[in-house]
Amino acid sequence: MLDLKFIRENAEKVKTAAKNKNIKVDVDEILRLDDERKNYIPKIEKIRAEKNKASSEIPKLKGEEKEKVLAHMKEISAEEKNLNEELKKVEDALNGLLLIVPQVHSDETPVGKDDTENVELYKIGEVPRFDFDIQDHVALGEKLDILDFPRGVKIAGSRNYFLKNEGVLLEQAILRLTIDMLMEKGFSPFSVPLLVNDAAMTGTAYFPGGEEQAYRVEKDELNLIGTSEVSVCSYHSGEILQESELPRLYAGISPCFRREAGTYGKDTHGLYRVHQFMKVEQVVLCKNDMEESEKMFAMLLKNAEDVLEALGLPYRVVAVCSGDMGRGQYYKNDIETWMPSRKGYGETHSCSSFHEFQSRRLNIRYRDAHGNTQYVHTLNNTAIASPRILIPILEIYQQKDGSVKVPEALQKYMNGMKEIRPKK
Repeated sequence: MLDLKFIRENAEKVKTAAKNKNIKVDVDEILRLDDERKNYIPKIEKIRAEKNKASSEIPKLKGEEKEKVLAHMKEISAEEKNLNEELKKVEDALNGLLLIVPQVHSDETPVGKDDTENVELYKIGEVPRFDFDIQDHVALGEKLDILDFPRGVKIAGSRNYFLKNEGVLLEQAILRLTIDMLMEKGFSPFSVPLLVNDAAMTGTAYFPGGEEQAYRVEKDELNLIGTSEVSVCSYHSGEILQESELPRLYAGISPCFRREAGTYGKDTHGLYRVHQFMKVEQVVLCKNDMEESEKMFAMLLKNAEDVLEALGLPYRVVAVCSGDMGRGQYYKNDIETWMPSRKGYGETHSCSSFHEFQSRRLNIRYRDAHGNTQYVHTLNNTAIASPRILIPILEIYQQKDGSVKVPEALQKYMNGMKEIRPKK
């Protein structure tokens, strides 16, 4: 959420950012409602002052004079009630619009309509070449008996699957490697609530606007998370931290659930776009300082790159354009890993900075060295997500006989297993 003062002083910049992010919001209506809100406040305060004055005088009055003052109190109390009701209507309308207003993206963010206009920044690693006809991860997974789509679809519908046998071990090894690497860098691991209330979804800026992507349990008014960012970032909601406690480095590990609404017919083959997956998510709360925020962003991005390099996977980093960014994101990079069957790079990680957009909504503050309270900056980045990361691992490490090498960094987590072989 943006500060109203900032919106008023930067109305045209906010309008431009909304246009660039393809988000419709009436900034002029926000300013009009804010003016209307301000008009109600002195009227209500005047009545309260009159009531306080009368309350102090009433004990001294008697007879007709006292009855006259009591009648006036009743009259202005009714007027106060009406004004408060009108003020609440205005504030509700104003707050509803404020939740839609997007973060103003950074000057470094490319302006574009969608992911086709993201800008490549750099590439790491050599794209593999094969001297045999390669198989995609679905064919490999079936022959290795580690992946079963038909039975997943049978019991849960499209975009569902079973991981089996060494596939389970491989996924768990990837998650454990990532957690170990993050803990070595000072991150605290979190196992998080998978069902969260609307306040957590709104606070992290997934609501309003993302309701169609969330699985909702109507009876309990709870929502399945699409990322542990929601739970971990909400962990300190309503709290005031101390500057000396920052930055807070957290790593949430959890199953994640997304409806993938609006993606009918898109990336339907295999593990690329599924409804349920596992993820390790980095979340940082740091000082409200641009330099510190940029430093944290670079660290988060590097952490994810370190995991890919440990796995020996080639990748590229792109600057995400305005039209492909979320409502609250200030700047965003995606990491795309090479996937042979797609003959290109596919998104596997997203790194985002929000400044105080989420912390205002969640009311997470800290007391600085001067005793003043400020909103923290929040950032997050995928450290690893499975099963999507299994696509490049299975396809890049496949061998001519149909077996798949286990990346060296994962072997110790798989009891020394060096390869997964097809089942007879």
